[in-house]
Amino acid sequence: MSASETNNSSPKVRYWHLWTDDAGVSHQVRCELDKFELKGVGNAAPQWNDKQDRSDATVVITVQPVGWIGEWHENPAPQWIVPLSGRWWVESMDGARIEMGPGDLSLGEDQGSIASADGRRGHRSGTIGNEPAVLMTVQLHVDPVHRPGHFR
Repeated sequence: MSASETNNSSPKVRYWHLWTDDAGVSHQVRCELDKFELKGVGNAAPQWNDKQDRSDATVVITVQPVGWIGEWHENPAPQWIVPLSGRWWVESMDGARIEMGPGDLSLGEDQGSIASADGRRGHRSGTIGNEPAVLMTVQLHVDPVHRPGHFR
């Protein structure tokens, strides 16, 4: 079931979770937000809401130029990444490469990864195609959990 369905069943919204295991290796796992409640906001008709825990956050809009590659690095903080336009990819230390664009959602939580013998640490990422990738990040000022799918 997707978030675009309009029936009375609670929706599920899929996202990619980039996380670090106990050995310090980053991985990417497909997870779901699934704690939706049908409730109105203000005077609006009821809508499905999955309210996350309250925390301080910093919103950053970034534009990655055509051909941009961010070599191995960790996310600066646990952060939701929302592609607004263009396409981009993320490669984790385990070799998984995920491509995303508008409509996709990613949670970058690879802090605490340990560099491999060949220098891989965290993830690398880059743009796809002939247009920049415009991303909105919501950096959460919380400690990473190091367990995939803990945001529900």
